[in-house]
Parts: sequence; structure tokens; C-alpha cells
Amino acid sequence: MQVERYKIKNFRQDIEPHEVFLDKLAADKEEELGITQKKFELPLREKLVYLIFAVFALVAVLLFSKIFYLQIIQGEKFSTLSKSNRVRTKYILPERGVIYDNDLKQLVFNAPAFDLICDKRDLFSLSSDNDGKIYEIASIIGADPEILRREIEDSVDSQVLIAENIPQQTLVLLESRIKDFPGFEIVNNTIRDYASGSIFSQVVGYLGKINKDEYSVSQNYSVSDYIGKAGAEKSYEATLRGNPGKIKIEKDALGQKKGEKTESLPEPGKSLVLYLDSALQKKLTEELQKRLDLTGVKKAAAVAIDPKTGGILALVSLPNFDNNIFSQGISRSDLQNILNDPSMPFLNRAVAGRYPIGSTIKPLTASAALQENIISPDKQIWDPGYIEVRNKQDSSIVYRYNGLEAPGFYDMRKAISASSNIYFYTVGGGYGDQEGLGPTRIKKYLELFGLGSDTQIDLPGESSGFVPSPEWKKEVKGESWWDGDTYHLSIGQGDLVATPLQVAAAYVAIANGGTLYQPSIVKEIVETSSGSIKTVQKIEPKILRDNFINPENLQVVREGMRQGVLEGTGRVLQSVSVAVASKTGTAQTSKDNYYDIWATAFAPYDDPEIVLTIITEDVEGLHVPSLMVAKNVLDWYFAR
Repeated sequence: MQVERYKIKNFRQDIEPHEVFLDKLAADKEEELGITQKKFELPLREKLVYLIFAVFALVAVLLFSKIFYLQIIQGEKFSTLSKSNRVRTKYILPERGVIYDNDLKQLVFNAPAFDLICDKRDLFSLSSDNDGKIYEIASIIGADPEILRREIEDSVDSQVLIAENIPQQTLVLLESRIKDFPGFEIVNNTIRDYASGSIFSQVVGYLGKINKDEYSVSQNYSVSDYIGKAGAEKSYEATLRGNPGKIKIEKDALGQKKGEKTESLPEPGKSLVLYLDSALQKKLTEELQKRLDLTGVKKAAAVAIDPKTGGILALVSLPNFDNNIFSQGISRSDLQNILNDPSMPFLNRAVAGRYPIGSTIKPLTASAALQENIISPDKQIWDPGYIEVRNKQDSSIVYRYNGLEAPGFYDMRKAISASSNIYFYTVGGGYGDQEGLGPTRIKKYLELFGLGSDTQIDLPGESSGFVPSPEWKKEVKGESWWDGDTYHLSIGQGDLVATPLQVAAAYVAIANGGTLYQPSIVKEIVETSSGSIKTVQKIEPKILRDNFINPENLQVVREGMRQGVLEGTGRVLQSVSVAVASKTGTAQTSKDNYYDIWATAFAPYDDPEIVLTIITEDVEGLHVPSLMVAKNVLDWYFAR
């Protein structure tokens, strides 16, 4: 048969590998020998076999290495991520505590608010048209869709805050359609309503949306939460906030909700009762602003302290700001305008402003001189209106230091009353036969009175001020300390700076006979139950230092301050219905003929109830706006 001609002869059962992998070399060899119609076998080279084996081995090693990395090294991480996609934690917002003044007048209220959140895990797993849904949401809330899309895609967090404090009309529309937008959710929130916001803003502070840095280090917060940003709201964040409840939500691989379980209920925050006298705070703000308007000055600060406890009765910084702008919404442009305002309304000048204190230092210098027993309070020092000091290296060079007071003899009480520069040059730096304190002892006593360090007030952002020394000047400025530096330090000029709070706290120790208190805003922590207020914790007054000046020495200083009202620089305070003691100060600034004007007073003189310190910043010429404010406020305070 014809078929027999095409049968393969000598067929073997097995086919060797090299019979299958004939390469181009074999075909070329057949053609070269003219036997292309015949079978010519060329064995596979041994090196090629090893190469193929090596490639397969390398691939296997890489594969198993990746498996080891994912399952062993990164296994816990990916397990956690997987679990977070399957089980979510949702926080139940607790009722935030409120804030009362000393008479339990409520200064802070809670108001309901609603925010829109996007969970990227659900958005990308449940929706096939992400861009379309984002564009629809953007049109409802009035946002730029491209910006919104980028914010969602670029966020490193799984949850993204889309809109906060949603207006009522928008909220109604969103609630009716929220099921059409997988991954988007409306959440309940609470915003603050601050009574007379601008008047209390520097004390109470404000809440703001938690930012990325705060969110990364805070526990039990969600991206839509508010957190204390300033004032008591920040200092007492943990107390006011309480503890949120927790709900565990389980979802399947497709992101569909399978069930939920309430793990804990929210615990409401505690409330604060301040030492603050809200009526005094308002009066002090009004009088200070009125005086600024009359003189054309923009910046000032004032602090009132209870000398028996260290409690802050009032704390004012001007210009101020309305803290409601943060809870009720503020545009970026408006916020930027406030931030760029050269008068810096966000700066709490009372606790963070650093000023040369001028003659306000003199009662402190006098206390140090008496404590060091370098002068009798009754010793008379001749004040011709100046002193002249010869250069130690070149006696032909004479330095002249002037005073503003009338020439005459001054003892310590009169020197405090009339604010004699010459007297305090003499006891501070030494002159003639009178020994001086010198810079080291002046620094020691200023620091004992609390200058140069934080007062430890329970408000954020406090400045420590600064007290210079010869060592500091040599190290920082590369210059020697001169007698002139000591003279300037003795009357509160030079590199010495302090905050209004530090000055007020120092005068508290003079007013009460030698006890330096830690200033405090909060008097009690309370909770509200069934309409009644119950004290949870009473904040006891904290003494930082006492008996560092003998009471009889402080009494001399007090008498000098009282004499200042009767016949000295504080005579305008004579009309107050109670006896007042005071000290004024005028500190030169870097601008010619511009001064920082101080006034500090305490009253009643025999049993002080209030220490009041006021500074008016950058006043042109030698006006007395701070003293006039003190008069009007003390008149009102004791008349009521």
C-alpha cells in the first residue's frame, strides 16, 4: 500500500530532550551539508543547561524571598491592615465640658454641627464611578471638584474630612441622597459658642479642627474632631473633652457592612470654674480700649490677680479677636488677613509679650537692697538730677546718667514715691560712699520675684522674659559688663524684659507680705448632674516661694508705694474709694520718643484684694494712659 512508504522506520518509544530542542545551529548545519531532508541531531551544550537551571533557581529564590518578607517580616502589618479594612472603629463623640466664671456664669456653650467624611476604603471598593460621585458631592457642597478629588486621592489617611459645619440647606440635601454616595458619611459634631467671644478669647481660647500633626499623636480622635488650640481650651483639653465611646463595625471583603457592636459609651467631659471675674474682664477691656482710642495707640495688656490665692481675676490683651470665627467658620483669606496684621491680635501680650519694665522694677530693687542690708530705708541720698561716672581706663571720659525727678534728698520711701532714678542708680550700681547691689545680686532677687522664668500659669504660650548678667553679655555679645549696664538694670532698662503677668505676680508678693503664688486660671473642676453643679476637684493655690524678703522690708516698700499715691507719681489714684498703693514705669523703646507705659497698683492698701498691672505699648510722648485705666477700673471695682 502507498501508506507504507511514509511510515517512520526504527521508531523509539522515548524521545530524548535533545531531540526536541533542536536549535538554529542544527538547521544551518543540515543546509551546509546538503542533507536538509535528513535528520541531523546536535546535542544541547552542557553550559546552556546549567544556565537554564540557574535562571530557574534564581527566580525561585526571589519568589520565596518575597513570600518570606510579606508573610514573616511584614505579616503583622498586613494582618493589621487587613483587619482594619474588615473591622472599623467609630467613635461616639462625648459631650464636651463647658467653662464658667467665678460666679458660675457660663462663658462657653455647645452647639450641634454636622460634617461630611469620606472613607477612601469604601469609596474605592463600593463605587465603580469614583470621579462621578466626587463631582456630584462637590456640586452639592459648593466645592471645586478637581481640588476635592486631589485632596481625597493625596490623603495619606483612610478618612478625609470633606466639609465641616455644613449649612442647614446643604445638610438636608445631603441627608436625602447620602445613600447614593458610597464611602461618604455625615457625622454629628459639636462646635463652641463663646459668649462675648472677643472679650474672653485670650483666656478661654478656642477649638479648631484637629490637624495632621495633632491627629498623629492623639488617641481616640477622628479626623472630624475639634481640639483645643489656645487658652484654657488647650490647657485643659483632656479634662474638657471626656472619653469618646466606641463602636466596632465589621465589613466584608467588598466593603459591605455586616454588623456593629457598641464596645463603650461616651463619658462626658468635666467643666471648669475660673477665678475670672467676667464683669471685671469686660470693664478692664472697655476702659483699656477707650484709652487706646483716645491716644491712637493699638496695643496694650492688663492682668488682675487675687493676691491671696494667685487666681487670675482678669487678663486682657489688645487688640483681641473673636474666638467664634474658628467654630462658626472663617475663610482662608480672612484668616490670612488676621495673621498678617502687624498688631498681632492672636498674640496674648499678657503672658507672652516681652517688655522692658522701666521704673516698675524699683520696688523690687528696693526690696533687694534692704534684704542685703546695704542701706537703711531712712538714709538720705542727694539727687541733683544726674550722676557722673568716670571711665576706669581713661578718667578724662565721663558718663552722665540723668533722672527726671526734682533735685533733693531722697530716702527709700520717697525714692519709690517719686521714682528717683538717681537713688536707684546709687543703690543698684553704687556711687560715692554708697555700696551698690551689683548685677549678680540684682539678678538673684529679680529671679526670686519670678522674673526671667515662667510663672507656670495654666495657659499655653507663656514667655519667660529675660534677666541679663555679665556672663551672658560676654558669651552672647562678646562684650564686657560695664557700670552703665548695672545702672540701666537698676531702673529696668537695657536687656531686661518681662511679661505683664510676671510683673503682676511679683507685685502680688509685695502686696501680700512675701508669698509668690503660681498664677492660676482655673479654680475648680466640676461636673453637671441633673442641673446641679458638683465639685470634682478644687485647684488649691500653689506657693512657689515665700519668706524670701523679710516682712518688715516689704512693709517699707509698701509704704513707699502708698506714698506714691498720696504725693508721688500715682496721685491720680487718690480719688478711688479705698486706699491704693501704686508704682508707675516708663520704659524707652527702640523708637525715639516712644515708650511702654506701666502702672501697677494694689488695693485696699491694708488688706489687698486685687493687684492690677497695665501696660500700654508704643505710646508717643510721656502720657499716662495705663494709670488712668487703673483709676477708672479700681473706682468701678470697689464702688460695686
